[in-house]
Amino acid sequence: MSTPSPATLDGGAATRPVAGRGFLLVVLAALCWGTAGVSGQIVRERTSLDPLDIAWHRMAIAAAVLLIAQLLGRRRGTAPRPAMTRGTVVRLGLVGTGLGAYQFAFFASVATVGVSIATLIALGLAPLLIAIGATMLGHGRPDRATLAALVAALAGLVLLVGVTAQAGSGTAVVLGALLAVGSALGYAVVTLAGAGVPAGIPVTVVGFTGGALLLTPAVLGTGLTLTSDPLSLALLVYMGAVPSALAYRFFFTGLRTVPGAVASIVTLLEPLTATALATAFLGERLAPGALLGGLLVLAAVAGLYLRRMGDSNSRGVAPNPLSKRAP
Repeated sequence: MSTPSPATLDGGAATRPVAGRGFLLVVLAALCWGTAGVSGQIVRERTSLDPLDIAWHRMAIAAAVLLIAQLLGRRRGTAPRPAMTRGTVVRLGLVGTGLGAYQFAFFASVATVGVSIATLIALGLAPLLIAIGATMLGHGRPDRATLAALVAALAGLVLLVGVTAQAGSGTAVVLGALLAVGSALGYAVVTLAGAGVPAGIPVTVVGFTGGALLLTPAVLGTGLTLTSDPLSLALLVYMGAVPSALAYRFFFTGLRTVPGAVASIVTLLEPLTATALATAFLGERLAPGALLGGLLVLAAVAGLYLRRMGDSNSRGVAPNPLSKRAP
């Protein structure tokens, strides 16, 4: 059976602010993630770094930032952690593998088809993959409100993709789309596996450290490229610290009180943010239909937020169906 999230054990009055905080943390994570594609594309255009180099820098810098924060936290004293079981180790391994694969596939897709299309495909498919994965894992089907939000959000993404996609080489478009699908699959693995890690386990630290270690042989084998360009260095540090270390910490914390299916829809704010930034900084233009698609995504997120807050006000927060504790 699923064990209730710690936030649900003290009664409804205590869980209401926790539920709202968890939802807002997922929103903040999505907004931060939306800046990564544009940052990576700027680095790629200013330097000779390829997608694997950029993904490795992001993972390695994030791991370093998180490890330093973890060491500082230990000095201040933290609560005892739960015992590491085999199930938890497997989940952490899946998180690290998923993060590494997700980052590389995403930046490779961005290099092939651009920021907007890569982000829209990757994050648009993620909710479907997570819902399918949750069902296969025996967590039940999403409720009607979640399904309605999913339909609205995906309809918005279809509009965004339809009006922002530009004609190009058929082979390049297919390759970029396949890479984006691979990125979506890696993200789904991270979400499903990360939600099952018990509270108290530093899943973000372990995930990014493991992902960086997994990418290291590949990037060394192909020849690691470094840069001395000040702006590119600043952007790489930013990508590792904010859309990675900070945002994923927000995300995994939010997953303790927000169901994975709901979180996957909320993170559709990422492609919306990425598309807006690509329009502002990379010269992409949004047609009226794209703006309508963005509004549908926002409406889906707002509807989910109001529904969850209404549920917590009436009967407390339902346990996260993906937050089974390790056996």
